[in-house]
Amino acid sequence: MNPKEKENILKLEPFKRYQYFIKKIADFEELWTIVDENGDYAISEIDNHNFISFWTAEEFILSNLEEGWQDCKPLKLNLEDLYNDLFEIIASENYLVNVFPIDGKSGFIVSLEEFKRDLEEELEKIQ
Repeated sequence: MNPKEKENILKLEPFKRYQYFIKKIADFEELWTIVDENGDYAISEIDNHNFISFWTAEEFILSNLEEGWQDCKPLKLNLEDLYNDLFEIIASENYLVNVFPIDGKSGFIVSLEEFKRDLEEELEKIQ
């Protein structure tokens, strides 16, 4: 990704980053999250809600690996991982999905149902 493209994406409001994210992962069938030193998915908590975070590319994660996240590392996933593993974990733990947080600030927060619906609608468009 060229620096100008990255800069333009980082300037987007959270909902616009969410829309970009949905289109990008539908097109490329991959996404990124972070795991802790034990290899467990990194979960954040705000106001008694737990979140799992996703990004379109590894370079967007680096600005979030501060303040308690220094020992975490990026993990690349494909859509099969998402559907076969993560969706079950998110549902069973009642997590919300934090899409594209930047600089330690939350991204666009959605429920699993909203996330799945939006992703499936986008996947249908490109098939």
